[in-house]
Amino acid sequence: MDPLIYIFITVFLAELGDKTQLATMAFATKYGWKTAFAGALLGLALINLLGAVVGEKLGNILPQDVIHRAAGVLFVIIGVLMFAGKI
Repeated sequence: MDPLIYIFITVFLAELGDKTQLATMAFATKYGWKTAFAGALLGLALINLLGAVVGEKLGNILPQDVIHRAAGVLFVIIGVLMFAGKI
C-alpha cells in the first residue's frame, strides 16, 4: 500500500470521534462549518507538522523499536492517568 494512503487511513480512523472532532462540531454550531473546518485544519496541520518533524529527528537518533516501545508506554501512562482522573 502507498505510504501516503496508509498514513491517511490510519490517522482518519484514529481521529474519528475523538475530542478534537467533538470540539470542531461544537465550534461549528457557533461559527459555522467553514470557520470551524479552517481552524481545525490549521490546528491539526501545525500539530502534525510538529509531530512529523520531531518524529523524523528521533528516527535519526533512536532505533524504531525503541520509539515504538516508548510511545506504547506513554500511551499506557496517559490512559492510566485519565482513568484515575488525574488528567
